Amino acid sequence: MNVYDSGRIAAILESLGHHATPTLKEADIVIFNTCHIREKAAEKVFSDLGRLNLIREERWAEGKDTIIGVCGCVVQAEDEQIWKRAPFVDFATGPLTYHRLPEILEKVRRKKGTFVIDTDFPAEDKFDSLPINHASGGCSFLAIQEGCNNFCTYCVVPYTRGAEYSRPVEAVLEEAKRLVADGSVEINLLGQNVNSYHGEDKNGQERNLAYLIRKLAEIDGLKRIRYTTSYPADMTDDLIACYKDVDKLMPYLHLPIQSGSDKILKAMNRRHTSGDYLRIIDKLKEANPEIGMSSDFIVGFPGESDEDFQATLDVVNKVKYIQAFSFKYSPRPGTPAAIMPNQIPEKIKKERLEILQNLLFDYQTKFNQASIGKIMPVLFEHKGRHAKQLIGRTPYMQNLHAELSSDYLNKIVNIRVTDATTNSLTGRVEGV
Repeated sequence: MNVYDSGRIAAILESLGHHATPTLKEADIVIFNTCHIREKAAEKVFSDLGRLNLIREERWAEGKDTIIGVCGCVVQAEDEQIWKRAPFVDFATGPLTYHRLPEILEKVRRKKGTFVIDTDFPAEDKFDSLPINHASGGCSFLAIQEGCNNFCTYCVVPYTRGAEYSRPVEAVLEEAKRLVADGSVEINLLGQNVNSYHGEDKNGQERNLAYLIRKLAEIDGLKRIRYTTSYPADMTDDLIACYKDVDKLMPYLHLPIQSGSDKILKAMNRRHTSGDYLRIIDKLKEANPEIGMSSDFIVGFPGESDEDFQATLDVVNKVKYIQAFSFKYSPRPGTPAAIMPNQIPEKIKKERLEILQNLLFDYQTKFNQASIGKIMPVLFEHKGRHAKQLIGRTPYMQNLHAELSSDYLNKIVNIRVTDATTNSLTGRVEGV
């Protein structure tokens, strides 16, 4: 979603006559789009702002002005603290108000030296106010849902992105058709809780994600459909059936469990048990035996015992994830978990994360190695570091690089996998 938002912010600036610069020193406007999910990411913003201020001072000495802005979830969470910690920032806007950038920039120019901040939860639809979303390659992001109503005790999203909102079905379909007409062959549907999608159709009837996927699959020229990120309790039977019925839906699902311990899941305010989650996995594999699973894990959540951590390892051994994201628990100010008793020492969190990641990487490596010799359709998205090298993704989101000319960019090509590491595959065009 942050990548999507950054692209939309760039489109707004381009609509105002600006264009991207190759270096910070050439930029008249610099905007940081921020994430507040983890402490490290949030703190990095302020260190980057400090470095940028030095560049700004150099430009001032040359008679050039620089407008500095901060967008995204850190703004929504920190509010006026942004300016107190970085008083040289000109404006700040939350993730629900960046569509107001034209008027914000006008205020900055009119009242130079005054900090402009907008952290409203506006009534108007942000998506209706944004420039048309054009494809920039063979794969495009398409936001269909924003916000979250789950209030997991470790998470800031409901406070920074607001309540769940789903775009109307027709608006999503129209945008998808434009993206395909622009050259996209793959669309990745986005939302903080994307499978809770409940947009209205043209008759005012609420429709779910399964309905939307089936409608998208009818678009000529669209070859691949993905969606992220999902919530286990919202994996309905009709959505699971799409993995059997809809060929364009890729056989890969990112479904975060966070912990294998029911005690910890309850403390996290997750609306599922490990048993619920594993039953969903069984249904998915029954619908499509070739499906590959990915997940998110948090280790060292307050109160996590050795037995709780072992329960997480047990889930990994049962599911055998082909990819995963794992993190040490990071207390976020304002969330219930930040003030829970029995906070886990950093040393233990670090040890557990290393054990978990070693196990996850082992399964990921085995899956990639099992791909050797297989022929896979790969969508090549960008050039590699070497001449005549392109990098693309398999249906399972594996990175694959091959020696190909740029004529193959943004195209799906059948590739025979010849080598594999933990993080990537190597291949060649089948028949060559």
